[in-house]
Amino acid sequence: MALRLAKLFILDRDGVINADSDDFIKDLREWRPLPGALEAIARLSGAGYSVAVCTNQSGIGRELITVSKLQEIHDAMRAGVQALGGTIAGVYFCPHVPEDGCECRKPRPGLLERAMAEAGVAPKDTIAIGDALRDLLAARSAGCRPILVRTG
Repeated sequence: MALRLAKLFILDRDGVINADSDDFIKDLREWRPLPGALEAIARLSGAGYSVAVCTNQSGIGRELITVSKLQEIHDAMRAGVQALGGTIAGVYFCPHVPEDGCECRKPRPGLLERAMAEAGVAPKDTIAIGDALRDLLAARSAGCRPILVRTG
């Protein structure tokens, strides 16, 4: 499938859009977009593609960050893309720790399936971009085309 045939791009957050941290991104002061990431999202959006973000955020389950702090980060991310003329159609996160065994935590496909359902886009028309094996496995399980970036 050529990139131009995709209708939806699903991006992982930490390591794809912003710098990752072994200590978790716990508030807006720690969130740093990677060079060119917000511009790339704005370009995709401006070219008519829908862009969603699907991210594991076990810092919530570990009580390292609150949902309201996470929302501040996501609001800033969306505002940064908007300032560049783009839009993020949806942001989906899993708050669970790995031991919870939920369906939304990547490498399971729950988050990606939800993003596709809400966008009304079939898996064959979706490209999922991540920086870790769990992102690629989630994409394959959801029927999307996975792309690995080596930024994370």
